[in-house]
Amino acid sequence: MTQLQGPSWEADGQDWPNRDCSRFVSAAGLRWHVQYAGTGPVCLLLHGTGASTHSFRDLLPQLAKSFTVIAPDLPGHGFTERPRELAGLSLPGMAAGVAALLDELRLSPALAVGHSAGAAILCRMCLDRRIEPGLLVSLNGALLPLPGFKHPSITPFIRPFVSSDWLSRWFAKRLEAPGEVERLLRATGSQLDARGLQLYARLVRAPAHAGAALAMMGVWDVRPLEREIASLATPLRLFVGANDRMILPGEALRVLRLLPQAELTQLPGLGHLAHEEQPALLAQLIIDAARERRIVPS
Repeated sequence: MTQLQGPSWEADGQDWPNRDCSRFVSAAGLRWHVQYAGTGPVCLLLHGTGASTHSFRDLLPQLAKSFTVIAPDLPGHGFTERPRELAGLSLPGMAAGVAALLDELRLSPALAVGHSAGAAILCRMCLDRRIEPGLLVSLNGALLPLPGFKHPSITPFIRPFVSSDWLSRWFAKRLEAPGEVERLLRATGSQLDARGLQLYARLVRAPAHAGAALAMMGVWDVRPLEREIASLATPLRLFVGANDRMILPGEALRVLRLLPQAELTQLPGLGHLAHEEQPALLAQLIIDAARERRIVPS
């Protein structure tokens, strides 16, 4: 069977957002695409399932005015290689991979910012003491199991299905139909501009990228995170889009019940991709939160 085709840096990456900040780094047996910009305390940015560094195309330059920003494509996503084993796409596998990348770069984040599944990875890393930032920012974070999404007895049957090559090719091919990518993104509750739609389409129509996202969902399990989050020592700030249709805003209240010291800010009119809809607003909120924790000067 031929290898799944992923996005090509030479072709698809020619006009990639913030391309001048991109580099390729080997860590944990993978070749990672990483964007590196700015000066100051280190800020680690992690995107969510099915996205890549392009998700931070407008947020990264604004944060780079106050931070040294590190933003990788997660394993199997964008231009980063996929792990050979499914475990590398799991929550602990992703956390270990990002930790190895930071070790290779010899960087320790003072601020960690994650969107959706990226926030869960950062939370796992903090709990495991792989990183010790002064603040963890969750942007519509997928920190708890979604009600009814997964049952332990069903999971073993789901994994082979979602990780199959034929499903990856079928899903990517389906998204070639006119309007399908726009429909998929509209279901997040966010309104993206034409550039954002075009970048997502470029990625999800690549079978390797689509397949990694599907396989990640198949092995993802945040139940251990739910059990342990009450012991999270890192200050947690939750930014939640009021129009988020992927991680409903009420899920943040569940997090607060488990971790009452966390802080919650709701974002009226914004959806799951709030940081792409209003990057200037989110950058300022993140910087203000970092100033409150004295990570950056007032």
